[in-house]
Amino acid sequence: MNRRDDIRNIAIIAHVDHGKTTLVDELLKQSDTLDAHSELGERAMDSNDIERERGITILAKNTAVKYKDHRINILDTPGHADFGGEVERIMKMVDGVILVVDAYEGTMPQTRFVLKKALEMKLRPLVVVNKIDKDTARPAEVVDEVLDLLIELDADEEQLEFPVIYASAINGTSSYSADLSTQEKTMEPVFESILKEVPSPVDNSEDPLQFQVSLLDYNDYVGRIGIGRVFRGTIKVGDNVTLSKLDGTTKNFRVTKLFGYLGLQRVEIESAKAGDLIAVSGFEDIFVGETVTPVDHVDPLPILRIDEPTLQMTFIVNNSPFAGREGKFVTSRKIEERLMLQLQTDVSLKVEQTDSPDEWIVSGRGELHLSILIENMRREGYELQVSRPVVIIREFDGKKFEPFERVQIDTPEEYMGSVIENLGTRKAEMQDMIHTGNGQVRLIFLAPARGLIGFTNEFLSMTRGYGILNHTFDQYLPMLSGKTGERRNGALVSMENGVATTYGIMNLEDRGVIFVEPGTEIYEGMIVGQHNRDNDLAVNLTKEKQKTNIRSANKDQTNVIKRPRIMTLEESLEFLADDEYCEVTPESIRLRKKILNKNEREKAAKKSNS
Repeated sequence: MNRRDDIRNIAIIAHVDHGKTTLVDELLKQSDTLDAHSELGERAMDSNDIERERGITILAKNTAVKYKDHRINILDTPGHADFGGEVERIMKMVDGVILVVDAYEGTMPQTRFVLKKALEMKLRPLVVVNKIDKDTARPAEVVDEVLDLLIELDADEEQLEFPVIYASAINGTSSYSADLSTQEKTMEPVFESILKEVPSPVDNSEDPLQFQVSLLDYNDYVGRIGIGRVFRGTIKVGDNVTLSKLDGTTKNFRVTKLFGYLGLQRVEIESAKAGDLIAVSGFEDIFVGETVTPVDHVDPLPILRIDEPTLQMTFIVNNSPFAGREGKFVTSRKIEERLMLQLQTDVSLKVEQTDSPDEWIVSGRGELHLSILIENMRREGYELQVSRPVVIIREFDGKKFEPFERVQIDTPEEYMGSVIENLGTRKAEMQDMIHTGNGQVRLIFLAPARGLIGFTNEFLSMTRGYGILNHTFDQYLPMLSGKTGERRNGALVSMENGVATTYGIMNLEDRGVIFVEPGTEIYEGMIVGQHNRDNDLAVNLTKEKQKTNIRSANKDQTNVIKRPRIMTLEESLEFLADDEYCEVTPESIRLRKKILNKNEREKAAKKSNS
């Protein structure tokens, strides 16, 4: 069997913030790829603003580096399980994986999720222990943790014999030894290990073509672009080919453009053969998992599985009293167009029409998946409202099943009791407890996904910000009875239209936590704070201090108010109750009751309780 020794296809996987993207940047810099004129920005692989701000990779990206006479295609995978749909498909495109692990933090839940997918595809990991220069680095224990994790995930003997490289990506150094003094300003150990350990692709370019689409891109000029691997044969610009659709039908079309990758650029190419990772354009409705073959030899590959959504929200046209003030795109037509455009590239997303032309049910892989879509929309000038996220319940054999998440918590021991107690009330089951030293403890739980909605805020308060929380989808299990994950406190709801005053806020500070600053415009039914108790309270924040001629004995003291709690988009979505919406515009995030008028709200509540 012939192989193409000039090429290697690898995926790079790691937990959020373990240095994967920095490592790719460094491999680019030290390879023979970039010319002297190419300036490489920090986190070059993360092209989206939100990715740069949060330090996470959302979309899988490909890049290619040249080293000696070899071309190494590197696919950067999302570390977060909400984007797990992408991970599985990427694993089909590559022949090996680089696992990047922090020399102090060790293996984390998201690493586990992605690694499991790689091992199932029989890929062998190449381990890079990164951040070796940290004072707290514990490389030997971390390598043992990786071994334990691989054993736990049923790795075979060959996968357990993994090579290890120790590196500091930020400094551009690496070596084969855990001894810090052996670090040299080179990435050669990484490159050489890739060439030696990762199998080269099979060269069956004489056989009939098979190209499978694993990822989608979209471009206004050429429309949909299918990204994938040539598994067999050769493809050229101008070829007439057949596309085998997911529903079993076929369509013929002509290849108008082919793209390869070099560095961070997508470059036009004339042809590609078995083993190449390429992008193809020229067909409007290509979808992930479909196969391109010659017209006279239709032989589709097995369809790729796409993870089903686990969480859904209702997206609604903004109809608050402030609707249309701050957004460019506010109509139902514009919002629907934008959601349909998202479906062109995001295969884990579902958008369903409802009876109302102004509402859509949008389903995704988790809170992060949906909140990033909302954040992107508001940055693009859209204005909309969204409902509380709810988990998607499935039925098998007449029984209801709900999604469960594996939760890993690292916290100082003093907060352990309250964390365990809180998660207990959310129907979570503790699986493991490990004392990691220095007064820290690691807790592992299996928890229903609905029980985790709204947990992040409480967790940060409970652990005074010292706790680290990670959770990743585990499996669907029989649904637990009763409610869980409901908000315990009521809301402070404005009963007036107007502007919040310092005096109005001061009068209410002992009733709860205020969400707005003095001078903020508010409307009746808008949520302006969290009540100390479990019921909602109608309040007036627009009150002005009465002016009188009588001077007080203690003079007018300067009014000092507590800092209000300004909520981020994620916090706002987690805060929502069933009778509330989050109003999202390019400039503001506001919480409101679905029914703005207090009397009408009370009537509706009585009706639903009767």
